[in-house]
Amino acid sequence: MLHEILLSLSGQPSPLFDQSTTESDATKAGFPLLSPPERALLASLAHLSQLHQLLRAHTSQISSSHTSTICRAVSTAISTEHLGSFQKRILEVEKAILTTDANYVGGYGIVPLSTIVGDFAPWVRRMEWLWDVAKFMLPETDGPGGTPCIGAQLIDRLIKDSRTGYVDLEEMSLVLIKAAETAWMRQLSMWVLYGQLPTFGRDDFFIQEASTNPDGTGIDVEYVVLPNLLPKFLSTSTAASILFIGKALNHIRARGEFSAGAESKASASHMTLHGEYIRRLTSLQSPLSSVNLTNAISDIRLSLSQTVLSRLLPLPKLIELLSVLHGFLLLGRGEFAMALVSFADERIFLNHRRMAPTNSAHAMLQPLDFVGMKDGEVSTVLSQAWAELYSLQNEEDPIDDELDLARDLLRLTIRAKGEKRPSPEREGFTANSVINVSDVSFDDLLFGSPTVLSLDVQSPMDLFLSQSDMAVYSRIHSYLLGIRRAQIRLSRLWKCTSIRRIHPAPWGPPLSNKPHGQERLRMTRERERRRCVSMRSIWASCSATLFVLSELGSYLQGEVIRGSWRHFKQWLDGTKPPFTPGNSRPATAKSGRTGDQGDSPKSQHDPETITIAHRAYLVYITQSIFLTDAPFTRSLRDLLSHVDRFISLITQLQAVQQNLDLEADEGVFDSLASYGQDEQRVWSELCHTRAALDEGTTELISRLRDIDDGRFSEGIRMFDFRSNDDAQNLAFGDDMYSFSDRTNTYVPWRAAGVDRLLMKLDFGTSKSTPGTFEFKDEYVN
Repeated sequence: MLHEILLSLSGQPSPLFDQSTTESDATKAGFPLLSPPERALLASLAHLSQLHQLLRAHTSQISSSHTSTICRAVSTAISTEHLGSFQKRILEVEKAILTTDANYVGGYGIVPLSTIVGDFAPWVRRMEWLWDVAKFMLPETDGPGGTPCIGAQLIDRLIKDSRTGYVDLEEMSLVLIKAAETAWMRQLSMWVLYGQLPTFGRDDFFIQEASTNPDGTGIDVEYVVLPNLLPKFLSTSTAASILFIGKALNHIRARGEFSAGAESKASASHMTLHGEYIRRLTSLQSPLSSVNLTNAISDIRLSLSQTVLSRLLPLPKLIELLSVLHGFLLLGRGEFAMALVSFADERIFLNHRRMAPTNSAHAMLQPLDFVGMKDGEVSTVLSQAWAELYSLQNEEDPIDDELDLARDLLRLTIRAKGEKRPSPEREGFTANSVINVSDVSFDDLLFGSPTVLSLDVQSPMDLFLSQSDMAVYSRIHSYLLGIRRAQIRLSRLWKCTSIRRIHPAPWGPPLSNKPHGQERLRMTRERERRRCVSMRSIWASCSATLFVLSELGSYLQGEVIRGSWRHFKQWLDGTKPPFTPGNSRPATAKSGRTGDQGDSPKSQHDPETITIAHRAYLVYITQSIFLTDAPFTRSLRDLLSHVDRFISLITQLQAVQQNLDLEADEGVFDSLASYGQDEQRVWSELCHTRAALDEGTTELISRLRDIDDGRFSEGIRMFDFRSNDDAQNLAFGDDMYSFSDRTNTYVPWRAAGVDRLLMKLDFGTSKSTPGTFEFKDEYVN
């Protein structure tokens, strides 16, 4: 029977451990002479034998069919290491029995069954744990919990199980952790050393590729990080650095960024350091330490930056690209926004006139909505804007290289219906994912159809500026342009002379001296007085809304964006910022001149440090212009819609009143039109729209007060740099300073608080009810 027990423990089927032996019906058992105590002792051995058989079959299936190479490596380690140790222990027990070892064989050559059971008792817990790990890698069923695990989940599970307190389980888990981390490091080495995704187990690696073309064709490939494939020992900032290293090597290897001589020199420099990279990675011991892995990746990144990337991404080119982004997408150059709005309005008006019925007397009463803009017309508007900007230059001005670069890179296109808007969350854990940008859309304000102004990111600049960054820039551009457009169009209303003042001038002597002339002068003055009284509330609402939008735009452009860009550029140039983290208040003129003289030597930044700083800069701008506040953006979007409707109705009212004046003064009648009824209808809609405009303005100011109160309640003060550090930690992980010297880390500009904007807006509010405008709705028939 002992021989049968040892064979069954080795994984061989045996009638000794038939299920019926554990039941009360012993007549059907393979060994009917077993007593109940013996059957009870054999139950644990039967369970151990069954686990051994299951593990052999399950690990064989995992090693041959699992999609994850990490799971295959762990399965193989279970089969060869732990099951091999169990088989070795069986042979040791068998040898001890055959050699009549006193520890197993008693008097008269009897081997107590309890001794065998006690010797294998510790293996029951071990086998049960191994079976749980095997089922975790590949569940037995395809039910709700039957999805095979990925490598990162397995590594995290093994690390967690190594801390259960059992010494034997800790030793076994460390063996499996070493096998899993070895397989993971092989995948990592392919990316870090060669810029290539692993050949086997590519779907299990945390870096994946995605084609940048919608149809999936072309050689342009965007590499992204999937957070669900990250092991817990790998921090998000380390993963971002790994992504950057591999993308840089991929550019060097596959795209040939350098000339022949420079490329050979760069390749030679890289190959010189290649051996050092390998030694740095092989020096890491299992279990992997997050700190050691971060330091190794940081050393590799810095070496690569000092040799190859300094030529691939020189600092002047990065500053030039950032200047284009600030000048045109962030509306740093106001004349560009003016030109876009002007030519877009002209194009919409021309299309409206062309598509309106020629024989309709009510053609001018139709709102200037979207009338079928095409991509060619949108591109024409952008070309006219470029021509306008070039015309503003004179012979004495130097050549505007920034304008030339912007004309080559910027594209204005219409997003087709059903096309998803570019998402800022495309790159998983990166800085843009924590920018919870509001879903409220502003990209349909310029042409009435969703349009996107984007920058054509060319190689190798896509190492620095990702597609998710450009999605955020496009959202910011449409948001700022919507505010600027409403401000420009409201300001143009004051040029409507015929509706704002008496135009043309009333009759004077000698015509006004005659009875007919006096009667006409009296009727004209009475008509103008009635219209003037009726328009007072309209112009008051227009003026108040223009004031609010002007102050809001000045705060966003002047205080937030311009200050942030100036501070960021000083950090890029290596000059001393106008304030230090210890005191964030702007320096005086004297201290500013001292800082400009460069008391500290210029610091050089490697490309990835600049990339991280740029994302922190983008995160802060997006949050500071309230683009992450959904209620505020919703209120602003409604207000801008009311502004468009308000302007359209005033334009219609002007056309109707001009036609009424022609009927009354010149006797020009249109039998197909009823301008008196049209005036009543337009006035009614205008009064409702004016009320909605006032309500929208009040709601916008109320939302600003809520934002100010919310930031105050959260402990955020003006010029508080600790809030900057917290924002960056959220964006880039707790170890954001692990890749560069903390003194050289970029800290975003802290603009003045919302309370400064609210103090300016208080001048346009009522004394009795703050945030509510006082208007009188007086319409005289």
